[in-house]
Amino acid sequence: MNSTGFQDTIFLVNMRIKMVRDTLHLSPPAELFLEKCLEDLVFIDKILALLARVLADGGDQYGGNGEFSYASDAEWQLSQLLTEFAVESGPFSISANPDIREKITALREASDARRKVIEEAEQSSDMSSADPVVSSAELNSLLGGN
Repeated sequence: MNSTGFQDTIFLVNMRIKMVRDTLHLSPPAELFLEKCLEDLVFIDKILALLARVLADGGDQYGGNGEFSYASDAEWQLSQLLTEFAVESGPFSISANPDIREKITALREASDARRKVIEEAEQSSDMSSADPVVSSAELNSLLGGN
């Protein structure tokens, strides 16, 4: 996946997160929207898992255009949405729908794990790009030093 495709994917994920968040703010009837919102959360989770894997596997080719930051921000947005989703006063109350607690917990744990993967991939990418291409001895030799 190239940088543009990565950024477009993050944009679309953030739009879907916003759509679910907006749905929660409108207080829709659970019997009509709960299942679809949960499906959307699972879909967002799958896309973010794929993006984290892309960053972890090819982290050296990413980062120059903010991919790590974008992915980390999307994970944060998802985490915030999961918190909103689980609020007792929300339209999809956990006490009224106890089966969603496990789903939200699993999604939160997956998101937390991905954030760690993204951080580690970013650090690895930073370390590999920080290695000097020319050693100080080679540079000294090239500049005519002894």
